[in-house]
Amino acid sequence: MKQHPIGIIMNGVTGRMGTNQHLVRSIVAIRNQGGVLLPDGTALMPDPVLVGRNEDKLNALAGSQGITRWTTDLQSALDDPQNSIYFDAQTTQRRVADVTKAIHAGKHVYCEKPISETVEEALELARLANEKGVKHGVVQDKLFLPGILKLKRLIASGFFGRILSVRGEFGYWVFEGDLQPGQRPSWNYRSQDGGGITVDMLCHWRYVLDHVFGPVKRVSCLSVTHIPERWDEAGKPYKATADDAAYACMEIEGGIVAQFNSAWTVRVNRDELFEMQVDGTLGSAVAGLRNCKTQHRVNTPKPVWNPDVPNPIDFRATGWEGVPDNTTFENAFKVQWEMFLRHVAAGTPLVHDLLEGAKGVQLADLALQSSKTGKWMDVPALTIPGKKK
Repeated sequence: MKQHPIGIIMNGVTGRMGTNQHLVRSIVAIRNQGGVLLPDGTALMPDPVLVGRNEDKLNALAGSQGITRWTTDLQSALDDPQNSIYFDAQTTQRRVADVTKAIHAGKHVYCEKPISETVEEALELARLANEKGVKHGVVQDKLFLPGILKLKRLIASGFFGRILSVRGEFGYWVFEGDLQPGQRPSWNYRSQDGGGITVDMLCHWRYVLDHVFGPVKRVSCLSVTHIPERWDEAGKPYKATADDAAYACMEIEGGIVAQFNSAWTVRVNRDELFEMQVDGTLGSAVAGLRNCKTQHRVNTPKPVWNPDVPNPIDFRATGWEGVPDNTTFENAFKVQWEMFLRHVAAGTPLVHDLLEGAKGVQLADLALQSSKTGKWMDVPALTIPGKKK
C-alpha cells in the first residue's frame, strides 16, 4: 500500500492528556497500524514533531515513542514546509496566540478545548482559519466513546419514544494536596491561570447535548468553589480562586430538560466517573463512558412510596439490560484524529470545527454569567464573523 507522510506539529503533548490520548493512543497507534486509509486506497502516515518548553521532557517522550523530531522552537516547526498540521494541547491561555500563528503560517489546525477564554477570540480563530483557507477542527472526544455511541444507537432506533430529560453526573474527589498530592494540576483551581470546572466541562456538555439530543436553548448554572485552599505541586498552600463544582440546568430544543452536575469535590458512588441517564416515554437508559444499560416501559418496576417498611425492590438490578457492544470500539481520540486527517488529506466532511469549539466556550461563558446574576441565560445561535448563516 502506498503511503503519504504528513507532518504534524504537536504542541503541549508532554502533559498527561497530550501524552496518553493524543500522542500514544492516537498518533503513535495510527503509525503502528500503517497510517490512515484514504478513499483512494492510499495511506496517510503521520510524521509528528513534538513541541514544548522543556527539552528533557521532549527528548524523553520522543525517545520512548520512537519519534525523531522535537523542538522548543515553535516558529521553526511552523516554518518547515514538511509540516502541514498544527495541533495544540497547551493550557487554554496559550492556545489562541499559537493557533493564530499556525493559521497565518498556512497550517491546518486541530486543537483541544476550550479553544479560547472568550467567545470573541473563538469566533475570530474560526473567521481567520476560513479566510486563510485552512482546514480546522476541535477535539470533541466524548461523542466517540462506546457508551455515547450506544446511546445514539438507542435514539436512532426510537427506543425512548419522546425524550423527556437528561441527567448527567460527572466528577470525583480531587485531593487537596496536603495529605496526599492532588491528581490534577494546581492551575486548574486558579481562575487567573484559566482554571475552573465550568470552563472545562460545560464545553464538553455543549457538544454532547447538541449532537446527541438537540441544540441547547437556555442555561441556568451555579458555579461554586467548595474547597477554598489547596496545595500545589511543591507542597505549598494557595488560594483556590476557580470554581470546583458547577450545577447546570439546560433547556434543549424540543422541550428536553438537561441537568448536569460537574464536580471535583464529589466521592463516586456510580459505575463510572461520568454517567448520563436519559428518560423517555417508552424507556430509559444510563450511559457511561463505556457501558450503557436500558429499562423498557414493560420492564419498569412499580414502586409504591412507603417509608415505614424496607424497600422491596432492588432498583439497580430489576428491569435493566446492558446494550451489547456489537462492534469493536476504537479509542475515541484516535477515531477523531483519523477523521481530521482524512478531512485534511481527502476533504471528507468534518462538522467538529472551530465554530463548534466556539459554541462550547459560549455555553461556559453564559453559565458563569448565570451563576453571577442568578438568571436563566438564552443561548443564541453563533455564526462566524463575515460568513452568511
